[in-house]
Amino acid sequence: MTRHPAWTEPVSALGPIKCIDAGVLSVAYAEFGSATGQPVVLLHGWPYDPYSYAEVGPQLAAAGYRVLVPFLRGYGPTTFLSEQTPRNGQQSAIARDILDFMDALEIDRAILGGFDWGARAVDIIAALWPHRCKAIVAVSGYIVTQRDAQQQPLAPEDERSWWYQYYFATERGRLGYSRNRHAFNKLIWQLASPLWDFDAATYDRTAAAFDNPDHVDIVISNYRWRLGLATGEPRYDGYEQQLATGPAIAVPAITLASDFDGHAKDGRAYRGKFTGRYEHRILDGIGHNVPQEAPTSFARAIIDADRL
Repeated sequence: MTRHPAWTEPVSALGPIKCIDAGVLSVAYAEFGSATGQPVVLLHGWPYDPYSYAEVGPQLAAAGYRVLVPFLRGYGPTTFLSEQTPRNGQQSAIARDILDFMDALEIDRAILGGFDWGARAVDIIAALWPHRCKAIVAVSGYIVTQRDAQQQPLAPEDERSWWYQYYFATERGRLGYSRNRHAFNKLIWQLASPLWDFDAATYDRTAAAFDNPDHVDIVISNYRWRLGLATGEPRYDGYEQQLATGPAIAVPAITLASDFDGHAKDGRAYRGKFTGRYEHRILDGIGHNVPQEAPTSFARAIIDADRL
């Protein structure tokens, strides 16, 4: 296990950023609370970063938890250890990164929470490695990608919501995202959270994470993989075969839904996927970035999931 010095540019709301070698990555992460507290690992999505948990982390630390918030592959100071490693954004690669991160920190079992890509990784870990989860909190519920199902069209109004996936499927989309990623992702924030009145400084501090040299490759890989337009790595084939069956999640779980979830807000579509102790909560007036828009509600869900 290799620990690196604290990141040379401390980030005020997250504290000094630490780095640790884990699997194929040098993972950058923020940490809150005592090293002896119950570990909580919180995962961001696209296009976000650990600042989504800048208020959640201190709240959980005050409640006695040890909170770890990594930058996912392709974000911020997280880097690949080898130039030869494919810049692969498929779902099980991201989930495996988190297990490797926990292993590097010698954390056998944690409470996991996340939204967007982060919620998907949380769901995958809970489904495939339940012994590593004490409990989970997943925004938007069960969002494990089953690629066969992804080939089926949705209603037109639903298809419109995923316009950027089709844009990213083109080389024009890759080029456009590479050139305009900051403006592009600010638009996504506005569309995904129309009632969230974030300011320029709030966006800009997260947007710095998109300057990672692997960011564009990871994002394009992620969305093309989902649509069956990019292949994953053979090392993850076994995981994807299991995920293709839609495995249930038996660990204690709280799912959170927001306005972003639209007609799926009631959680009925995925209720049957959670077979253990379970609660579903709806956050009206909140967009996609739940932990940053409603930090107290998210922190409360983590604490309550721990007690299920």
